[in-house]
Amino acid sequence: MKPKIFIDGEHGTTGLQIRTRLAGRDDINVISIPEAERRNDAMREDRLNEADIAILCLPDGASRQAVGMLGGSNSTRVIDTSTAFRTDAGWAYGFAEMERAQAERIASARFVANPGCYPTGAIALVRPLRMENILPSDYPVTVNAVSGYTGGGKQLIARMEDDTNPDHIGAPHFAYALTLRHKHLPEMQEHGLLDRLPLFTPSVGRFPQGMIVQVPLFLDLLNGEMDIAKIHAALEAHYAGQPFVDVASLEESASTERINAEELAGTDGMKLFVCGSPDGAHVNLIALLDNLGKGASGAAVQNMNLMLAS
Repeated sequence: MKPKIFIDGEHGTTGLQIRTRLAGRDDINVISIPEAERRNDAMREDRLNEADIAILCLPDGASRQAVGMLGGSNSTRVIDTSTAFRTDAGWAYGFAEMERAQAERIASARFVANPGCYPTGAIALVRPLRMENILPSDYPVTVNAVSGYTGGGKQLIARMEDDTNPDHIGAPHFAYALTLRHKHLPEMQEHGLLDRLPLFTPSVGRFPQGMIVQVPLFLDLLNGEMDIAKIHAALEAHYAGQPFVDVASLEESASTERINAEELAGTDGMKLFVCGSPDGAHVNLIALLDNLGKGASGAAVQNMNLMLAS
């Protein structure tokens, strides 16, 4: 019998992307509810308890409600794409390349918290350096990032694309979360293995999908005698053999004049760059990904595939 997959919130931006990725697959059975019934809790509860894997594409509160709808004897496995459970010790963090054993943890878990798009890039850059004790745990990490506007969901998409919208945003690029209290900070700190909360400055560009996440580092504040080659070698070794994460060679990074935030739009991969001068005092770590691909829906499908294979 084919495993049943239920996408709770399939009519939102992330849910629609997941549904598109699953279209045409004959190894699973996607069960659904009509859009008009998306707030019918009784119907949702039935589907949640019927599914082998439920993928929650909901706000935090609705995700907690959905998990609460699972019966005590129910064995439905859950992938949640909200921020509700990303630092919960009872949930596997759904970034399979975070460390070597993480894919196995995801595969065997009942509950998996899908990472945020910005944290995926930041953790991809920071965690390998923390695991090798190159980056001190108390280093004052700064994360600068720009995302495509689809990361803000249907409301932001409407404000960016519809110039008749009374709340239309005409800016080509804007910074936000100016209070420096973005909801992604706890998972960046937790899964980045950091003692200090990072300084995170996100922004949105006038393009639908794509993302650049940057983590600049002072080499003299790292442990040991560090240079760009050693930083690159640590990232390259960490991600060796990983199909969804690619580390650009130092030669490619050095010859790259600009990095286009949309380069990986429509894909589920992520590419990392280590930029700087061989004799410089700083390096700039850059993650390039699709905010709806490896940063959301693509990661959810990757996690689902790992769980189905277990």
